[in-house]
Amino acid sequence: MTSWIDSGGDEPRLYSVHSVRPTNCRSEQRRIGSAMRRRNLTRLACALALIALAAPFGHARDRGQFVNTNAELKAWFDSLRSGKGPCCSDADGSALSDSDWDSKDGHYRVRVPRHGYALDGQQQEFVWVDVPKEAVISEPNRVGRTMVWPIYGYMGVTIRCFMPGSMT
Repeated sequence: MTSWIDSGGDEPRLYSVHSVRPTNCRSEQRRIGSAMRRRNLTRLACALALIALAAPFGHARDRGQFVNTNAELKAWFDSLRSGKGPCCSDADGSALSDSDWDSKDGHYRVRVPRHGYALDGQQQEFVWVDVPKEAVISEPNRVGRTMVWPIYGYMGVTIRCFMPGSMT
C-alpha cells in the first residue's frame, strides 16, 4: 500500500478512455487531445464542404434583362395580386404564346414546364395545368401579353397568378 503523497497527492489525474486506472502520462494526454482535434477538424471540413456545395443554389442572379424596364410598369407588376396572393414581380412570371394557353367555358388552362429548372442537355417536358379561378387577375392587362406565375412544389406545378392576354 502506498501513501497518499507517493501517489501524487492533489495532482489532477487523466483517466484513460480504455481503462479506469488513473494515469499521469503526458503521452496519453497528447493522444486524446490529437484525436479530439482530428474529429473537430473533420467536422469543420464537412460543414465547409456542405456550405460550398449549397452556395451556388442560394445566389440571386442579375443577367441584365431588366436594365431598360419602365419604372411605372415595374411598379404595376410588383403590385399585381390574385385571389391567391401577390404575384411578386414580372421577373417571376412567364409570358405565354397563344398556343400555350386555352380558354373554355370561362376556365383557363396553361402549358408550362413540368419542372421549374432546365435539365442539362435535355428537352424540357411541358404539361397542361388548370388555372384556379382565384389565380386569375381581373384588372386590365397593361402589357398585352398573356402571363403566368407558376409555383413548383413537391406535389407538382400549380398556378399562383394568371393574366390573360389578347385571346380573350
